[in-house]
Amino acid sequence: MIPPEANREIHVQVSSKTWIWLRFLVAILALMRFDARASDPLPSQYQLKAAFLYNFAKFVDWPPSAYSSATAPFVIGLIGQNPFGNELERTVTNKMIAGHAFVVKQLKSLSEAARCQILFISTSERKRLPDILKAVRGQSVLTVSELDRFLQAGGMIQFIMEGNRVRFEINDAAARQAGLRISSKLLGVARRPEGESKP
Repeated sequence: MIPPEANREIHVQVSSKTWIWLRFLVAILALMRFDARASDPLPSQYQLKAAFLYNFAKFVDWPPSAYSSATAPFVIGLIGQNPFGNELERTVTNKMIAGHAFVVKQLKSLSEAARCQILFISTSERKRLPDILKAVRGQSVLTVSELDRFLQAGGMIQFIMEGNRVRFEINDAAARQAGLRISSKLLGVARRPEGESKP
């Protein structure tokens, strides 16, 4: 039989992680600007993923060297087919972080990838993934994708669908190698990659 004290401890631990996740989702849903009317459609997965990309910027620290100047934009680059439509631009319009205005850029060549702060790699680029990751190696670029086994290939954040829910996994070691520091709050709400042991 589990002592009452143990039950209380387990409850506190679960509640703490749940609270962090709820706060993160509230920030995202507030960003979506949906009314609470029953007739309103639920946000699509790419509306949510666009909101996640914007919020990732708040929970990751980039070194000053990641920008060409103190007023350079914060660039979210898209390489390959754009699954967001206009949602990503709409999400970051008129937004700033640490004095940097957000800009969404559809990349035309690999040489542009190293000049982004966040790089979203489309599933259309599966065959080019090794070349893309090589192009940003050693640069402070947060790589994000929904490609299978993206983290195992050296990517940093992979979107995962659990039913209708958007979740994500993080390769913190790859981020640290690129000079990026991911907040413990973001790490705390990420889904643990399969096969990864608890710390």
